[in-house]
Amino acid sequence: MPNTKKIFTVQNLAEKFKQAKGLVLTNYSGLNVSQINDLRKEIKKAGGEFEVVKNNLIRLATQDSQLPTTDWQLTGPTAALWIYNQDLSPLKILNNFIKQTELPKIKFGFWEGEKISEEKISQLANLPGIDQLRAQLLASLQSPTFRLANALSWNLKKLILVLKAIKTDSVSQ
Repeated sequence: MPNTKKIFTVQNLAEKFKQAKGLVLTNYSGLNVSQINDLRKEIKKAGGEFEVVKNNLIRLATQDSQLPTTDWQLTGPTAALWIYNQDLSPLKILNNFIKQTELPKIKFGFWEGEKISEEKISQLANLPGIDQLRAQLLASLQSPTFRLANALSWNLKKLILVLKAIKTDSVSQ
């Protein structure tokens, strides 16, 4: 018979499945407690959540969800990275941590309800951040406008330069 703590945990996980835009399941074996806590703090600052979860509780929590759970290979110790918005900063932090320590190992993930592979997760982690994309968009929008304004004002600038040259020539004579 399940105890109330496990029932609450399953309900909490089911709610997280509904709220999260993305989820990455990892095998955290080989990481010590301080490494997990450091990673957890960094991800929390970025707006995500990293927690150790039991495989059976994940299976129970996903029974009522829309996620395809038939081909899950949940074995070994599992930690979940929850991403709650479109910003991929938590995933980038996990990816950088993996590059430094070669741990944890990514099992698979979900993005907006679709299962994604380890390769796709790496591709998502290497995309530019939302702030960088906004800056690039703003720069590309401003660039043609600046060029147009510069081209239209060039004739006036050229006239002013000619008039200044004539003035300096007449003053020197």
